[in-house]
Amino acid sequence: MTGSSFRAGVIGTGFIGPVHVEALRRLGIEVLALAGNGAERTAAKARQLRVERVYGSAEEMMNDREIDVVHITSPNHLHHAHARAAMLAGKHVICEKPLAMNTQQSAELVELAAERGLVNAVNFNLRYYPLSQHARSLVQGGEVGDVHIIQGSYQQDWLLLPSDWNWRLDPELGGKMRAVSDIGSHWIDLTSFITGRRVVSVLADVQTFVPVRRRPKRPVETFTGKMQTRAEYVEQPVHTEDYASVLIRYEGRARGVMTVSQVSAGRKNRAFYEIDGARAAIAWNGESPNELWIGHRDKPNEVLFKDPALMSKEARRFSSYPGGHVEGFADTFKGLYGAVYGYLEQGEFSETPDFPTFADGHMSLRVDEAIWTSARESRWVDVSEVGP
Repeated sequence: MTGSSFRAGVIGTGFIGPVHVEALRRLGIEVLALAGNGAERTAAKARQLRVERVYGSAEEMMNDREIDVVHITSPNHLHHAHARAAMLAGKHVICEKPLAMNTQQSAELVELAAERGLVNAVNFNLRYYPLSQHARSLVQGGEVGDVHIIQGSYQQDWLLLPSDWNWRLDPELGGKMRAVSDIGSHWIDLTSFITGRRVVSVLADVQTFVPVRRRPKRPVETFTGKMQTRAEYVEQPVHTEDYASVLIRYEGRARGVMTVSQVSAGRKNRAFYEIDGARAAIAWNGESPNELWIGHRDKPNEVLFKDPALMSKEARRFSSYPGGHVEGFADTFKGLYGAVYGYLEQGEFSETPDFPTFADGHMSLRVDEAIWTSARESRWVDVSEVGP
């Protein structure tokens, strides 16, 4: 898809907002405006991104009648209010995860989107790595066989040191869970997408290894804390988890285990999964996203390098370049927004979307709350026990 009659506005000037802007422009979608916290700071970022219209608050952007789709990349605690305001203004919404701070809020957004007949999406972009799309085709096509085990991890190191700080560490801004909500939600959504199986129940163990951190007195953008050398700090107790391991029961007989960590030295952004089936196994590592391992019992194992000529029809749709030309993180946003804006252009909203919607965001929060409850009460918790 190139070009669109739908025009976008982006809320958020931190790490991920500019990623949205870049992906939209690669698709030929006009980004009309940027909104942030404060006109001066937002104007500086808008000049850098060459966005003409600047709004010092999200509320101001909602009054712009020329904006059709609002992309929400603000801190977590603002997602619900921003998504609700956008939909009440008649705008379609693409929201970063988590969709809201709790399942009551996310359920409200699902209902409001349905009432207003608005297209809605949650930014589970990991689905749009071409080889994860191909992995889904292998599972859904029966090549892997009945899924037995879903295992893996999502590891980062950007919060390893006591001097590392980000707003996500504050429960009032990021939510009561951090590593699980921030990266574990991606892993669970991705494995559910590939296998077609939802999480049914969980048993979780969590830990905060850095209980006190040095919080800078000035703002620090995501992933840039380790570059801070001279700043004034305050000692800040931390109440969100650095680590979690979760035993998972999926629909059917499938069983799984997920480990997430934001304090694993050397792991910059390693999303890893292995899916073991009755016929074969597949494994993928997000730090080497153009390779898919395929394991066999009765013949040599394979490594499939991303090549549209060798992948399924569904995966080829999200691969823009020929074999030998790598695609990575930024391309996943392009793939997701291509699907969303293509759906918008099609105009038939009664069809099932081929992208993650608010309903998926709501389910993600239900799983998060089940993990939270399990960790606190040291027991298996069914997802059906929590949330509306």
